[in-house]
Amino acid sequence: MKIFSREQIYEGDKLTAERQNITSTDLMERAATQIFNWIHMRMQGAQVPIHVFCGIGNNGGDGLVLARHLILHGYNVKTYVVNYSDKRSKDFLINYDRIKNVTKEWPILMTSEEDFPQIHPDDIIVDAIFGIGLNRPVVDWVKNLFKHFRNTKAFTLSVDIPSGLRTDTVPEHEDDVVWAGFTLSFASPKLVFFLPETAKYTAQWEVLDIGLDQEFLHTTVTDVELIGKFEVLPNYIPRNKFSHKGQFGHSLIIGGSYGKIGAVTLATKATLSAGAGLVSVFIPKCGYNIMQSAFPEAMVITDADEEIITNIEFEIEPTVVGIGIGVGTNEKTAKAFEMFLKENKAPLVIDADGINMLSKNKDLLKLLPENTVLTPHPKELERLIGAWKNDFDKLDKVKAFSKKNKVIVVIKGANTITVLEDKLYINTTGNPGLSTAGSGDVLMGVITGLISQGYNPLVASIFGVYLHGKSADIAVGDYGYESLIASHVIDYLGEAYIDLFKQPEQQQAPETSSEEKEK
Repeated sequence: MKIFSREQIYEGDKLTAERQNITSTDLMERAATQIFNWIHMRMQGAQVPIHVFCGIGNNGGDGLVLARHLILHGYNVKTYVVNYSDKRSKDFLINYDRIKNVTKEWPILMTSEEDFPQIHPDDIIVDAIFGIGLNRPVVDWVKNLFKHFRNTKAFTLSVDIPSGLRTDTVPEHEDDVVWAGFTLSFASPKLVFFLPETAKYTAQWEVLDIGLDQEFLHTTVTDVELIGKFEVLPNYIPRNKFSHKGQFGHSLIIGGSYGKIGAVTLATKATLSAGAGLVSVFIPKCGYNIMQSAFPEAMVITDADEEIITNIEFEIEPTVVGIGIGVGTNEKTAKAFEMFLKENKAPLVIDADGINMLSKNKDLLKLLPENTVLTPHPKELERLIGAWKNDFDKLDKVKAFSKKNKVIVVIKGANTITVLEDKLYINTTGNPGLSTAGSGDVLMGVITGLISQGYNPLVASIFGVYLHGKSADIAVGDYGYESLIASHVIDYLGEAYIDLFKQPEQQQAPETSSEEKEK
């Protein structure tokens, strides 16, 4: 799913009005009617008090249209105009006149905190105060209105975007924004719905189709894409009946040190479970028996040193190399890492201490093959690119880093973001159960295994992040968030693949009881 920028949404509205020969007021009517339909389908005329708070711009116009439809269908509606300025948009004024024609209870004009209404926790608040065009500071009394919403504990539904939340920056204070229980977003979700510092302002969201021009929707290239099943499925490479392991590559996993062979074991298992044909592992001698016992499917090559990696030498020609997990940053290991990078010709996936060694010696970045995949956790990312002011600054720094070094960066988080130059791919799978030791090692292995099979590094990163999260989503049903461990994610990778081809309506049939079977 494309995530359109504010400027692109404005352009889409304009083109739609031109090509469909409608006015902006007609488009507003269409959009707000979709919001009404969404509410009506769920409430079916229930007489719960609905408080519709309208700004004086186009978002407020949407609120007025919604309120009018709610009134016409017999709902218990109170409409308010949050009068923070003397300026009004044209479409707001048109719809202000229209609502006065359907009710004797005209919208209540609010100009200060004295006008705040009493709202019961069981009531519903509709927030249509500010939209994506907000470009001015929110006045104090309106900020206090946002706090009032939150203090009432009433369910809050925001129109398009929570009021006060901008599309390209982080609020200075959390009280500057409406905290929405649900946001109905027009045409596409907003990037701010997925960033750690701003996602909290809407607990849930849904996109409404408001009939924007189809050519615009299909041909407009966006800098941000939201990745789900239907985005990754076209990239799936099916297997031929007569295929063999040699066609799916030979992955090499390099890592480990005394006490940290588990990281390599997890990454190696994940690589083969993701579909690599063969996998070899390069580890210190202390890990030989562990690896041969824990994962007999892997071939093992050892360093001359017992406890750390000091000299990376092997005779195989790997299709792809995953390196860095559990390896440490010992001076000898760092030297071996540098020598390996100078001689390596294979695609790379670098994680953990591999990233830390790059951070300590930035000259090594010049040795990375184009489209090398880096999978840092937040602290490793900070060491690599420096501290950031907020999530938008972080994204800008990562994009600049990716562009300069021609690498792919996977920013791990609740919504993991894969970055290649100026393009962002936001993942939708995964859950808090992945906040556990070793889950990053598994992700590195999955991406490595996909590259081994012939997926290009960008597709492997996007697809790998999706599968990793989907596996956790399936596994969490059996283990819960707290008891999910990294090994479970590997165990459920097969089900994550199978899920790609399940239709939405396919549900598991209920088990038949023994008595019913006998009948």
